[in-house]
Amino acid sequence: MSRNQDDSEERINETRIEGRNSVLEAFRAGQLIERLFVKKGCKDGPVLTILREAKKTGTLVDFVSADRLAHMSETGHHQGVIAQLSAFEYSEMEDIFALAEKRGEDPFIFLLDGIEDPHNLGAIIRTANLAGAHGVIIPKRRAVGLTATVVKASAGAIHYTPVVKVPNLVNVMETLKERGLWFACADMDGEVMYRHNLTGPLGLVIGNEGNGVSRLVKEHCDYITSIPMAGDIDSLNASVAAGVLAFEVVRQRMEKKSGQGGGM
Repeated sequence: MSRNQDDSEERINETRIEGRNSVLEAFRAGQLIERLFVKKGCKDGPVLTILREAKKTGTLVDFVSADRLAHMSETGHHQGVIAQLSAFEYSEMEDIFALAEKRGEDPFIFLLDGIEDPHNLGAIIRTANLAGAHGVIIPKRRAVGLTATVVKASAGAIHYTPVVKVPNLVNVMETLKERGLWFACADMDGEVMYRHNLTGPLGLVIGNEGNGVSRLVKEHCDYITSIPMAGDIDSLNASVAAGVLAFEVVRQRMEKKSGQGGGM
């Protein structure tokens, strides 16, 4: 293994807490725990207490095999519980608007509704950066946060693209509407993306890998936007869908900037 690989593994391990007492104290101390791994079938008192704390904070919980926990463990004394801490500092909402102002551009923001796969989140942050988006907003509950896997999957984009974590997406959308943003929601039952005007201040909403955008979030969107598909399956991976829609936004913005118009 190379030195860089050693350093990466070390950084990942620095974001983990092992053992029941350590994990419970981390919750009670208010540390930002992004994901909790618990041995399948483990239902004794201390573990149930930890699970209650996880529920209070909306922490994602994975019930995994003893072999997987053993593989993840550095100490060899995980006691059936490993917690994954945030691996990166979150930004503030004003950081997003400051970046848009600095570039002299209309705000372009990704809102992610319940993305659970860290590789998807990392890939979407990378796409957001490459598409010129000014930030990514994720919910506090029932969604993956900035774990070490997410940071790695972003391929460095996390250092340049603000990621903001909020308690409630719908409330944030209402606030952002007051600041002039429109929202386009990705949904296969929506109107084809080419027929929507995706220029101007925009929030692009991408839903959960399995269930898509939740009902309440969808109801607060201005556009329900679909990607035209001609294959034999009816859906795209969340990060791929985000990429396709993001670069339609890029296309329309470029056309508008060149005076050719963009969208309908």
